[in-house]
Amino acid sequence: MDDPKPNASLIPSSSSSFSSSHKLPDFKQSVRLKYVKLGYHYLISHGMYLFLSPLLVLTAAQLSTFSLEDIHVMWQHLQYNLISVIISSTLLVFLSTLYFVTRPRPVYLVNFSCYKPQESQKCSRPYFMEKSSLAGVFSEENLSFQRKILERSGLGESTYLPEALHNSPPTPSMLAARKEAEEVMYGAIDELLAKTKINPKDVGILIVNCSLFNPTPSLSAMIVNHYKLRGNIDSFNLGGMGCSAGIISIDLAKQLLQVHPNSYALVVSTENITLNWYLGNDRSMLVSNCLFRMGAAAILLSNRRSDRRRSKYQLVHSVRTHKGTDDKCFACVTQQEDSTGKVGVALSKELMAVAGDALKTNITTLGPLVLPMSEQLIFLATLIGKKVFKMKIKPYIPDFKLAFEHFCIHAGGRAVLDELEKNLQLSEWHMEPSRMTLYRFGNTSSSSLWYELAYSEAKGRVKKGDRVWQIAFGSGFKCNSAVWKALSTVNLGKEKNPWMDEIDQFPVSIPRVSPF
Repeated sequence: MDDPKPNASLIPSSSSSFSSSHKLPDFKQSVRLKYVKLGYHYLISHGMYLFLSPLLVLTAAQLSTFSLEDIHVMWQHLQYNLISVIISSTLLVFLSTLYFVTRPRPVYLVNFSCYKPQESQKCSRPYFMEKSSLAGVFSEENLSFQRKILERSGLGESTYLPEALHNSPPTPSMLAARKEAEEVMYGAIDELLAKTKINPKDVGILIVNCSLFNPTPSLSAMIVNHYKLRGNIDSFNLGGMGCSAGIISIDLAKQLLQVHPNSYALVVSTENITLNWYLGNDRSMLVSNCLFRMGAAAILLSNRRSDRRRSKYQLVHSVRTHKGTDDKCFACVTQQEDSTGKVGVALSKELMAVAGDALKTNITTLGPLVLPMSEQLIFLATLIGKKVFKMKIKPYIPDFKLAFEHFCIHAGGRAVLDELEKNLQLSEWHMEPSRMTLYRFGNTSSSSLWYELAYSEAKGRVKKGDRVWQIAFGSGFKCNSAVWKALSTVNLGKEKNPWMDEIDQFPVSIPRVSPF
């Protein structure tokens, strides 16, 4: 979710503020600093190998002096200490068994799919404004407000809206909302089943997340009925958890896969637009109309070691941050009625500050798990200098580009993407999947992370061993992260996703303000 961008940064920036000047920067000095930092990083990262190398050389030299007679003497010594050998061997077997029994089961991402709606459901920005005007409920001032939001939103001319919202006036209903849910969920799942070639009855865990549409029977029950899944399936339906619920679903699946051996988990992430289109004049609720669009993703996870060879990724870490104990954080994204009784999702002006605080907490937890030792030592030294010695130094923002090759940042809106790019010091290349997803598909809520990963795959960027960071924000307020490791290089000849037939058209240039 997004809001017009305030002046404050999400997190304290580590870069200095420069006054405007016509002088060129000292490139020589900056290049030297870059290589000094890279040298430091490699030195610390490979410090253990540098330390052990002399020991290995000394050990090898000592072993080279052993004669056959020395080896024979050692063997006789062991024969006379049979009890010690038996105890040592038993202990070794016990500890090895304990390790293999208690170690976490690996969680593999076999494959995933993203739904691409029909051409007839496309919604350009002029078309959006035309339909908003024909709805007959928005004042001229608020129509102008929506136009300004769209001009600065980063959305393009090919996003999608459900069928009911193409009517004039819109015709939202429970029947239409169910039709939208069936279309996007079944479309994504059908493609996933075709990719993985698994029998639906092999799925032992089903998790569906949709924040604002929770009918009875539930969305998960709809999937069970449609695909005739087995009767003892562990089924979950998550609601009201916002745009970060996709990672919550992945984390829940991970925990369930630790206690259900040899299982498949199907995760479906979506949001329903039909019944959540705001038809009032409260500006804090109109922003959602301008940004949110239809979409869904289906993900198949497995803990079967035999699936490793055909899986795309392995889940390395999942980190969840919840700021709900703070009233300001809790209330910054709220579904409520306006003064006339119309229901919508209100976005607080505090949203950006709240998102920044949640992000800071999340990366503080995630950092020690993923950052190289070189970055952790600098961060620790800065923290000690600031807290212990009261030095007036800026907080050090670790270089997460040393930990990840790919970044999938929830495409909630341009303002959030701008702030994360600046404060995490990411390049345009790193931000490209998020910006292009926002441009092509809009804010598809929790499924946007998968459209972004699909973009990187379609571009042929994901190589074996690459690390991917997915990060999303959601109501409550939450900031959640998932870290994946690529198990193979994506085969573009066999790949199928929403970007493949048009990937050569991207990236496109997106001006800060795009009038229409």
